[in-house]
Amino acid sequence: MTTLTWLGHAGFLIESDGKKLVVDAWRGGPTWTGTDLSDVDVVLVTHGHFDHCGDAPAIMADAPGATMVCIHEVTFWAQQNGVPEDRVVGMNKGGTFEVAGFQVTMVDAVHSGGCPGGDHIISGGAAAGFVITCPDGQRVYHAGDTTVFGDMALVGELYAPHVALLPIGGHYTMGPREAGKAVELLGVRDVVPMHYGTFPILVGTPDELRAHAGTRVHAVAPGDVLDLAATVTA
Repeated sequence: MTTLTWLGHAGFLIESDGKKLVVDAWRGGPTWTGTDLSDVDVVLVTHGHFDHCGDAPAIMADAPGATMVCIHEVTFWAQQNGVPEDRVVGMNKGGTFEVAGFQVTMVDAVHSGGCPGGDHIISGGAAAGFVITCPDGQRVYHAGDTTVFGDMALVGELYAPHVALLPIGGHYTMGPREAGKAVELLGVRDVVPMHYGTFPILVGTPDELRAHAGTRVHAVAPGDVLDLAATVTA
C-alpha cells in the first residue's frame, strides 16, 4: 500500500511498505501541515529555491536515519548547512538511485535554481523533477517547478507514472493551461495539483486545470491523504 500526503505548496510525503519519502517539504510555508517528519527515510529536493530546499537541512537533522537526494550542486550547499557528506547523494538527470526500497529517477524540469545564501543566492545547479517508483510498484512523477515542455512525453513513455504531481499556480511555474498540455504529453490519468494558492500571485486553480485536462484531478487539501492503489485502479 502506498499513500500520498500533500504537505502544502510543493511538499509531499509518500509512505509505502513501511518506508517514508518526503519531497520539497517547506516547513516555513503558509500551507505547512505540521506533519512529523522525524522518521522519514528519504528527503528529496527538486531544486535550490528556498521554498523547496530551505528546510531540508533541518529535516535531515531531525530525521537521523534519512538520506537526502538532490542534484549534484545542491549537495555542496547541503553540506555547508550541516548535512553530513555521507547522508547526501548528488545525482543528475537521467540517473536512478535506489534507497529505502524506492527507485528515484531524476528527470528534466524547465526552471531556474539557486540556493539561499543569507543575503544572496548561490549556485544550485539546474532544476529537476523526479519519477519515484515505490516499493509496491506505484510510480509517482513529481514535476518540480517547471513549465510544460515537449519531453514530458518521454517521461510518460519511459516511466509511465500512475500519478503526476504538477504545479499549476502560474507566474513562477506553469499555470492550468500549460499543465493541461503536460497531462496530455504524459498520458497520465490521475493528477494532483500543487504549487498554487500559497501566495496571492499563484492564481491557478484545480477547477481551471479540470477545464484544460481530460483526466482526474485530485484537489486535495494540505494534510489530505490519497491511497494511490485505490486512486489509480478506481
